[in-house]
Amino acid sequence: MPAMPDVGTITDVPGIEVGHAQNLDALTGCTVILCRGGAVAGVDVRGGAPGTRETDLLDPINLVSRVHAVLLAGGSAFGLDAATGVMRYLEQQKIGFSTRIARIPIVPAAILYDLNLGSKEVRPDAEMGYEACRSARRTRGPEGNVGAGTGASVGKLFGTALATKSGIGSASLRVGRLVVGAIVAVNSFGDVIDPSTGEVVAGLRSGRVGPFRVGGGEYFASTVEMMKTVVGRNAIRLAGHANTVIGVVATNARLTKPEATKVAQMAHDGVARAIRPAHTMLDGDTVFAMSTGSLGADTTTVGTFASEAVTEAILRAARSAAPAGGLPGLRGT
Repeated sequence: MPAMPDVGTITDVPGIEVGHAQNLDALTGCTVILCRGGAVAGVDVRGGAPGTRETDLLDPINLVSRVHAVLLAGGSAFGLDAATGVMRYLEQQKIGFSTRIARIPIVPAAILYDLNLGSKEVRPDAEMGYEACRSARRTRGPEGNVGAGTGASVGKLFGTALATKSGIGSASLRVGRLVVGAIVAVNSFGDVIDPSTGEVVAGLRSGRVGPFRVGGGEYFASTVEMMKTVVGRNAIRLAGHANTVIGVVATNARLTKPEATKVAQMAHDGVARAIRPAHTMLDGDTVFAMSTGSLGADTTTVGTFASEAVTEAILRAARSAAPAGGLPGLRGT
Protein backbone atom coordinates (compact mmCIF):
# COMPACT_ATOMS: atom_id res chain seq x y z
CA MET A 1 0.00 0.00 0.00
CA PRO A 2 1.46 3.44 -0.86
CA ALA A 3 2.24 5.85 1.94
CA MET A 4 -0.73 7.87 3.13
CA PRO A 5 -0.63 11.58 2.26
CA ASP A 6 -0.32 14.04 5.14
CA VAL A 7 -3.77 15.56 5.32
CA GLY A 8 -3.20 17.35 8.61
CA THR A 9 -4.57 16.58 12.03
CA ILE A 10 -7.15 17.95 14.45
CA THR A 11 -4.35 19.50 16.54
CA ASP A 12 -3.81 21.95 13.66
CA VAL A 13 -6.80 23.75 15.19
CA PRO A 14 -5.44 26.26 17.73
CA GLY A 15 -6.21 25.31 21.33
CA ILE A 16 -6.76 21.59 20.64
CA GLU A 17 -4.62 18.89 22.26
CA VAL A 18 -5.04 15.13 21.86
CA GLY A 19 -3.90 12.40 24.23
CA HIS A 20 -4.23 8.62 24.15
CA ALA A 21 -3.97 5.84 26.71
CA GLN A 22 -4.45 2.15 26.02
CA ASN A 23 -3.92 -1.41 27.18
CA LEU A 24 -2.48 -3.27 24.19
CA ASP A 25 -2.91 -6.67 25.81
CA ALA A 26 -6.59 -6.11 26.61
CA LEU A 27 -7.10 -4.21 23.32
CA THR A 28 -8.96 -1.22 24.71
CA GLY A 29 -8.20 2.43 25.35
CA CYS A 30 -9.40 6.02 25.37
CA THR A 31 -8.64 9.30 23.64
CA VAL A 32 -9.11 12.78 25.08
CA ILE A 33 -9.49 15.95 23.03
CA LEU A 34 -8.53 18.79 25.37
CA CYS A 35 -9.30 22.49 25.06
CA ARG A 36 -7.94 24.12 28.20
CA GLY A 37 -9.42 27.48 27.30
CA GLY A 38 -12.83 26.00 26.66
CA ALA A 39 -14.67 25.46 23.37
CA VAL A 40 -18.23 26.12 22.30
CA ALA A 41 -19.59 22.67 21.53
CA GLY A 42 -22.43 20.76 19.94
CA VAL A 43 -23.20 17.10 19.28
CA ASP A 44 -25.23 14.96 16.93
CA VAL A 45 -26.09 11.31 17.67
CA ARG A 46 -27.16 9.29 14.64
CA GLY A 47 -26.65 5.66 15.59
CA GLY A 48 -29.36 3.51 17.16
CA ALA A 49 -27.19 2.13 19.99
CA PRO A 50 -25.26 5.08 21.50
CA GLY A 51 -23.39 5.26 24.79
CA THR A 52 -22.83 8.87 25.81
CA ARG A 53 -22.32 11.32 28.67
CA GLU A 54 -23.29 15.02 28.93
CA THR A 55 -24.92 15.13 25.49
CA ASP A 56 -28.13 16.62 26.92
CA LEU A 57 -26.07 19.49 28.29
CA LEU A 58 -25.02 20.33 24.71
CA ASP A 59 -28.60 20.86 23.56
CA PRO A 60 -28.72 24.48 22.35
CA ILE A 61 -31.56 25.31 24.76
CA ASN A 62 -29.48 24.35 27.83
CA LEU A 63 -27.23 26.58 29.93
CA VAL A 64 -23.60 25.54 29.48
CA SER A 65 -22.14 26.22 26.04
CA ARG A 66 -18.41 25.55 26.56
CA VAL A 67 -16.67 22.25 27.18
CA HIS A 68 -13.10 21.67 28.34
CA ALA A 69 -12.56 18.20 26.87
CA VAL A 70 -14.31 15.44 24.95
CA LEU A 71 -13.58 11.81 25.73
CA LEU A 72 -13.76 8.97 23.21
CA ALA A 73 -13.40 5.52 24.79
CA GLY A 74 -13.68 1.81 24.27
CA GLY A 75 -15.15 -0.53 26.86
CA SER A 76 -18.80 -0.01 25.95
CA ALA A 77 -20.78 1.77 28.70
CA PHE A 78 -18.10 0.83 31.24
CA GLY A 79 -15.68 3.10 29.38
CA LEU A 80 -17.60 6.22 30.38
CA ASP A 81 -15.83 5.88 33.73
CA ALA A 82 -12.67 7.27 32.07
CA ALA A 83 -14.30 10.71 31.99
CA THR A 84 -13.90 10.83 35.78
CA GLY A 85 -10.14 10.81 35.32
CA VAL A 86 -10.35 13.58 32.73
CA MET A 87 -12.38 15.67 35.18
CA ARG A 88 -9.84 15.03 37.94
CA TYR A 89 -6.98 16.14 35.71
CA LEU A 90 -8.77 19.33 34.65
CA GLU A 91 -9.79 20.12 38.23
CA GLN A 92 -6.15 19.89 39.27
CA GLN A 93 -5.36 22.37 36.50
CA LYS A 94 -8.11 24.65 37.87
CA ILE A 95 -10.06 24.36 34.62
CA GLY A 96 -13.83 24.20 34.60
CA PHE A 97 -17.20 25.94 34.61
CA SER A 98 -17.29 28.36 37.54
CA THR A 99 -20.12 27.89 40.01
CA ARG A 100 -18.48 30.33 42.50
CA ILE A 101 -18.10 27.46 44.98
CA ALA A 102 -16.17 25.18 42.63
CA ARG A 103 -14.99 24.83 39.05
CA ILE A 104 -16.69 21.93 37.29
CA PRO A 105 -14.85 20.56 34.23
CA ILE A 106 -17.34 19.87 31.42
CA VAL A 107 -16.39 16.59 29.72
CA PRO A 108 -18.89 15.06 27.28
CA ALA A 109 -18.04 11.52 26.21
CA ALA A 110 -18.99 8.74 23.82
CA ILE A 111 -17.99 5.08 23.81
CA LEU A 112 -17.63 2.21 21.37
CA TYR A 113 -17.95 -1.53 21.92
CA ASP A 114 -14.59 -3.35 21.85
CA LEU A 115 -15.28 -6.10 24.40
CA ASN A 116 -15.26 -8.66 21.59
CA LEU A 117 -11.48 -8.33 21.13
CA GLY A 118 -8.80 -8.71 23.78
CA SER A 119 -10.14 -8.93 27.33
CA LYS A 120 -13.75 -8.15 28.19
CA GLU A 121 -12.68 -7.80 31.83
CA VAL A 122 -10.47 -4.72 31.23
CA ARG A 123 -12.05 -1.40 30.27
CA PRO A 124 -10.98 2.25 30.24
CA ASP A 125 -11.27 3.63 33.75
CA ALA A 126 -10.55 6.88 35.58
CA GLU A 127 -6.81 6.17 35.71
CA MET A 128 -6.68 5.59 31.97
CA GLY A 129 -8.60 8.82 31.35
CA TYR A 130 -6.12 10.69 33.56
CA GLU A 131 -3.17 9.16 31.69
CA ALA A 132 -4.67 10.19 28.36
CA CYS A 133 -4.75 13.80 29.60
CA ARG A 134 -1.14 13.61 30.76
CA SER A 135 -0.09 12.45 27.29
CA ALA A 136 -2.02 15.20 25.46
CA ARG A 137 -0.01 17.16 22.87
CA ARG A 138 -0.61 19.82 20.24
CA THR A 139 1.30 17.89 17.56
CA ARG A 140 0.26 14.96 15.33
CA GLY A 141 0.04 11.87 17.45
CA PRO A 142 -0.09 8.18 16.60
CA GLU A 143 -2.99 6.71 14.66
CA GLY A 144 -4.40 3.22 14.27
CA ASN A 145 -4.24 0.92 17.30
CA VAL A 146 -4.09 3.62 19.97
CA GLY A 147 -6.55 5.25 22.33
CA ALA A 148 -10.19 4.64 21.53
CA GLY A 149 -9.14 2.83 18.35
CA THR A 150 -7.11 0.13 20.13
CA GLY A 151 -9.84 -2.51 19.94
CA ALA A 152 -11.78 -1.15 16.97
CA SER A 153 -12.81 -3.32 14.01
CA VAL A 154 -15.03 -3.00 10.94
CA GLY A 155 -17.17 -5.20 8.71
CA LYS A 156 -18.99 -7.13 11.44
CA LEU A 157 -22.02 -8.48 9.63
CA PHE A 158 -21.09 -11.88 11.10
CA GLY A 159 -19.39 -10.60 14.25
CA THR A 160 -15.59 -10.58 14.21
CA ALA A 161 -15.30 -13.86 12.26
CA LEU A 162 -14.59 -12.06 8.96
CA ALA A 163 -13.98 -8.52 10.25
CA THR A 164 -10.91 -6.32 9.70
CA LYS A 165 -8.93 -4.40 12.32
CA SER A 166 -9.51 -0.66 12.33
CA GLY A 167 -8.45 2.14 14.65
CA ILE A 168 -8.43 5.90 15.13
CA GLY A 169 -7.46 8.52 12.56
CA SER A 170 -7.23 12.28 12.24
CA ALA A 171 -7.23 14.84 9.43
CA SER A 172 -7.65 18.58 8.85
CA LEU A 173 -8.36 21.03 6.05
CA ARG A 174 -7.14 24.61 5.68
CA VAL A 175 -8.92 27.19 3.54
CA GLY A 176 -7.24 30.55 3.97
CA ARG A 177 -7.15 31.17 7.72
CA LEU A 178 -9.96 28.70 8.41
CA VAL A 179 -8.90 25.36 9.91
CA VAL A 180 -11.27 22.43 10.36
CA GLY A 181 -10.04 19.14 11.82
CA ALA A 182 -11.47 15.77 12.81
CA ILE A 183 -10.52 12.73 14.82
CA VAL A 184 -12.57 9.52 14.51
CA ALA A 185 -12.47 6.09 16.14
CA VAL A 186 -13.88 3.67 13.57
CA ASN A 187 -15.61 0.57 14.91
CA SER A 188 -18.42 0.22 12.40
CA PHE A 189 -20.84 -2.55 11.54
CA GLY A 190 -20.34 -1.60 7.89
CA ASP A 191 -17.36 -1.41 5.54
CA VAL A 192 -14.98 1.53 5.13
CA ILE A 193 -15.30 2.82 1.55
CA ASP A 194 -12.97 5.16 -0.32
CA PRO A 195 -15.54 7.53 -1.89
CA SER A 196 -13.09 8.58 -4.60
CA THR A 197 -13.02 5.03 -6.01
CA GLY A 198 -16.00 3.29 -4.43
CA GLU A 199 -13.69 0.48 -3.33
CA VAL A 200 -13.75 -1.23 0.06
CA VAL A 201 -10.71 -0.14 2.09
CA ALA A 202 -11.45 -2.32 5.12
CA GLY A 203 -14.44 -4.37 6.18
CA LEU A 204 -16.12 -7.70 5.74
CA ARG A 205 -13.73 -10.28 4.25
CA SER A 206 -14.62 -13.13 1.94
CA GLY A 207 -14.71 -16.55 3.58
CA ARG A 208 -17.07 -19.01 5.20
CA VAL A 209 -19.48 -18.61 8.12
CA GLY A 210 -20.81 -22.03 9.02
CA PRO A 211 -22.28 -23.51 5.83
CA PHE A 212 -22.43 -20.15 4.04
CA ARG A 213 -19.96 -18.77 1.55
CA VAL A 214 -19.36 -15.03 1.97
CA GLY A 215 -18.10 -13.11 -1.05
CA GLY A 216 -16.34 -14.41 -4.11
CA GLY A 217 -12.67 -14.55 -4.96
CA GLU A 218 -12.00 -10.95 -3.95
CA TYR A 219 -10.39 -10.20 -0.57
CA PHE A 220 -13.25 -8.01 0.70
CA ALA A 221 -16.89 -8.87 0.36
CA SER A 222 -19.49 -6.09 0.40
CA THR A 223 -21.56 -5.93 3.58
CA VAL A 224 -24.51 -4.45 1.68
CA GLU A 225 -24.35 -7.12 -1.04
CA MET A 226 -24.08 -9.88 1.56
CA MET A 227 -27.14 -8.46 3.32
CA LYS A 228 -28.98 -8.87 0.01
CA THR A 229 -27.78 -12.41 -0.65
CA VAL A 230 -26.38 -14.55 2.18
CA VAL A 231 -28.34 -12.84 4.97
CA GLY A 232 -31.50 -12.10 3.03
CA ARG A 233 -31.90 -15.49 1.40
CA ASN A 234 -31.07 -17.48 4.52
CA ALA A 235 -32.75 -15.27 7.14
CA ILE A 236 -29.51 -15.05 9.15
CA ARG A 237 -29.73 -12.88 12.25
CA LEU A 238 -27.39 -9.89 12.10
CA ALA A 239 -24.44 -9.73 14.49
CA GLY A 240 -24.76 -8.07 17.90
CA HIS A 241 -24.26 -4.48 19.01
CA ALA A 242 -20.44 -4.59 18.85
CA ASN A 243 -20.03 -1.42 16.80
CA THR A 244 -20.04 2.43 16.73
CA VAL A 245 -18.18 5.31 15.09
CA ILE A 246 -17.33 8.17 17.47
CA GLY A 247 -15.48 11.36 16.70
CA VAL A 248 -14.85 15.05 17.18
CA VAL A 249 -14.58 17.89 14.67
CA ALA A 250 -12.96 21.15 15.70
CA THR A 251 -12.47 24.55 14.10
CA ASN A 252 -10.94 27.95 14.76
CA ALA A 253 -14.14 29.53 13.44
CA ARG A 254 -16.39 31.39 15.86
CA LEU A 255 -19.56 29.34 16.31
CA THR A 256 -22.56 29.66 18.59
CA LYS A 257 -23.89 26.57 20.31
CA PRO A 258 -26.65 26.04 17.70
CA GLU A 259 -24.10 26.52 14.91
CA ALA A 260 -21.74 23.98 16.51
CA THR A 261 -24.65 21.55 16.69
CA LYS A 262 -25.32 22.08 12.98
CA VAL A 263 -21.65 21.47 12.16
CA ALA A 264 -21.76 18.20 14.13
CA GLN A 265 -24.85 17.23 12.15
CA MET A 266 -23.21 18.00 8.80
CA ALA A 267 -20.04 16.15 9.85
CA HIS A 268 -22.06 12.93 9.80
CA ASP A 269 -22.15 13.29 6.01
CA GLY A 270 -18.48 12.30 6.17
CA VAL A 271 -19.42 9.14 8.06
CA ALA A 272 -22.08 8.25 5.49
CA ARG A 273 -19.66 8.80 2.59
CA ALA A 274 -16.93 6.57 4.04
CA ILE A 275 -18.92 3.82 5.79
CA ARG A 276 -21.57 1.61 4.26
CA PRO A 277 -24.02 1.06 5.82
CA ALA A 278 -23.76 3.84 8.41
CA HIS A 279 -25.98 5.01 11.31
CA THR A 280 -27.54 1.58 11.77
CA MET A 281 -29.49 0.28 14.76
CA LEU A 282 -26.35 -1.71 15.62
CA ASP A 283 -24.10 1.40 15.77
CA GLY A 284 -24.01 4.31 18.20
CA ASP A 285 -22.53 6.82 15.76
CA THR A 286 -21.85 10.13 17.55
CA VAL A 287 -19.96 13.26 16.46
CA PHE A 288 -19.08 16.26 18.64
CA ALA A 289 -18.13 19.70 17.28
CA MET A 290 -15.82 22.16 19.07
CA SER A 291 -15.24 25.84 18.23
CA THR A 292 -12.05 27.28 19.72
CA GLY A 293 -11.50 30.54 17.86
CA SER A 294 -12.87 33.90 16.83
CA LEU A 295 -12.50 33.69 13.05
CA GLY A 296 -15.64 34.76 11.22
CA ALA A 297 -16.83 31.95 8.94
CA ASP A 298 -20.06 30.73 7.39
CA THR A 299 -21.53 27.75 9.24
CA THR A 300 -22.30 25.92 6.00
CA THR A 301 -18.67 26.26 4.91
CA VAL A 302 -17.40 24.96 8.25
CA GLY A 303 -19.84 22.05 8.20
CA THR A 304 -18.90 21.14 4.63
CA PHE A 305 -15.21 20.99 5.46
CA ALA A 306 -15.97 19.14 8.71
CA SER A 307 -17.62 16.35 6.73
CA GLU A 308 -14.60 16.19 4.39
CA ALA A 309 -12.21 15.99 7.34
CA VAL A 310 -14.29 13.21 8.90
CA THR A 311 -14.09 11.16 5.70
CA GLU A 312 -10.30 11.55 5.56
CA ALA A 313 -9.97 10.69 9.26
CA ILE A 314 -12.00 7.50 8.76
CA LEU A 315 -9.80 6.41 5.85
CA ARG A 316 -6.68 7.07 7.93
CA ALA A 317 -8.14 5.09 10.84
CA ALA A 318 -8.60 2.05 8.59
CA ARG A 319 -5.27 2.35 6.78
CA SER A 320 -3.28 2.94 9.99
CA ALA A 321 -4.56 -0.14 11.82
CA ALA A 322 -2.14 -2.98 12.51
CA PRO A 323 -3.23 -6.62 12.89
CA ALA A 324 -4.50 -7.41 16.40
CA GLY A 325 -6.91 -9.72 18.17
CA GLY A 326 -6.64 -12.27 15.39
CA LEU A 327 -7.84 -9.75 12.79
CA PRO A 328 -5.80 -8.54 9.82
CA GLY A 329 -4.95 -4.85 9.56
CA LEU A 330 -3.81 -2.69 6.66
CA ARG A 331 -0.73 -1.09 8.25
CA GLY A 332 2.37 -2.27 6.43
CA THR A 333 0.51 -4.18 3.72
